[in-house]
Amino acid sequence: MQKFDAIRPFYDSEINDAILNVKNHPMMKAMMGFTFPDVADAVWKEQLSKTHSIRDFQCNFIYHTIQKVLEKSSDGLSTSGFEKLEKGASYLFVSNHRDIVLDTTLLNVALFEHGLVMTASAIGDNLVQKDFLNVLAKLNRNFLVQRGLSPREMLQSSKNLAEYIGYLVEHENRSVWIAQREGRTKDGNDATNPGVLKMLAMGSDEANLMDYFKKLKIVPVSISYEYDPTDVLKIPQLIAETNNEVYVKEKNEDFMTLLSGIMGQKKRIHIHIGDVLDQEIDTIKNEFDNNNKQIQALAQVIDDSILSSYKLWPTNYIAYDILYKTETYAKYYTENEKSLFERRLDMRIDAENPVALQGLLDMYANPVVNKLKYNNELKG
Repeated sequence: MQKFDAIRPFYDSEINDAILNVKNHPMMKAMMGFTFPDVADAVWKEQLSKTHSIRDFQCNFIYHTIQKVLEKSSDGLSTSGFEKLEKGASYLFVSNHRDIVLDTTLLNVALFEHGLVMTASAIGDNLVQKDFLNVLAKLNRNFLVQRGLSPREMLQSSKNLAEYIGYLVEHENRSVWIAQREGRTKDGNDATNPGVLKMLAMGSDEANLMDYFKKLKIVPVSISYEYDPTDVLKIPQLIAETNNEVYVKEKNEDFMTLLSGIMGQKKRIHIHIGDVLDQEIDTIKNEFDNNNKQIQALAQVIDDSILSSYKLWPTNYIAYDILYKTETYAKYYTENEKSLFERRLDMRIDAENPVALQGLLDMYANPVVNKLKYNNELKG
């Protein structure tokens, strides 16, 4: 399958050589020092040198790194819905997207702990420009979404990506994680971009597109963080969009966002696994005979699952009440939680900048607004 070589992660046969090439890299030393603070360098280097598969690397190293991240920067990870998945089965997880690294890595932690197939995960190639990060991504079973191409190149790249995703799920029995839209949600409005589904459709080998999507076993995933560790980093782009300006990223901005997401305070985190979209896809197939209408309907079904299952935290209710000058949801938070949130606002943005304040409050309040569409009475 050489046509996938430009985007695929390492094969297990390539793992050991890749590890030996980076085991002395300063960033590997920093990561291992963080993960195993009481272990001598020689010990983890020897263990790395004996690693010959992605699974071994993930289970023996990355899993422990994420446990340390959770210990240092969160109040824990909770999950729901994983019991609906079959052991040994592969799925296409379509997820809302809040954090560059943690969304997919935390899902894999939960899949591992439930004895389920872990994912190959899509990542933009703009995020792995540094050689070490590129190697680390491929060691962790990430495949690349190529950015910055010409329209003709993008069309071919999208088709290749779609075929690779289909190949993984159907022929490799490998689950896949993909975000419901390109880029992280900046304003708290999680919405599936039909363009992502159109890309996936380019891998179809079925006369009816819905038959292909059914074979992929699509599972919507909702992930929510009590505190978004990169919330304030999203504000400049929101301000630019408010002013109808083109946002240009600073040099190394993606890398700094990546680090902030990993190490920034998140408090509680929840992942919910939705139902495998099966009967819903049958319904769409019966109701619509046009591909575009089918894709629009499927995007809505995914949104319905993600938004209705989204775990709301006190921060969401607090932001809603502050933004709309109400006490509608005061029963879902304490005065102490509210004062902590207000202090966070004061510390992280200039109170004299109303657009920044609005953007930050929207980011936390919009999940409440969105969930109101599904629940008559919200429950924490």
